[in-house]
Amino acid sequence: MAKNTRAEARQKRHLRVRKKVFGTPDRPRLSVFRSISEVYAQVIDDVDGVTLVSASSIDRELRPKMEGLKKSEQAALVGKTIAERAKAKGIETVVFDRGGFRYMGRVKALADGAREGGLKF
Repeated sequence: MAKNTRAEARQKRHLRVRKKVFGTPDRPRLSVFRSISEVYAQVIDDVDGVTLVSASSIDRELRPKMEGLKKSEQAALVGKTIAERAKAKGIETVVFDRGGFRYMGRVKALADGAREGGLKF
């Protein structure tokens, strides 16, 4: 039996969490993906299977602000941005989906940024 790669292990954790975490129209899911260099966030309604709002560190709007910031500072900025965009669409509360990643570093920074921006979870 072959040992899982890091990516496969994360995917298994993510699927395990996704059994319980489900986004509804009144309380959508805030999904986080962290790559080696970037961080992405989406607010998703799982009932309709639609992304309501999204933000990332490669966003055209955010790109100029990212220069000179550490990765965790970039993640916090993405979190604030996703919160602003969600509030503009009338979304106040979400369920947080850390995507199988540990709740530390950039994932935590993004969550804290979103809370700072006014999202509740």
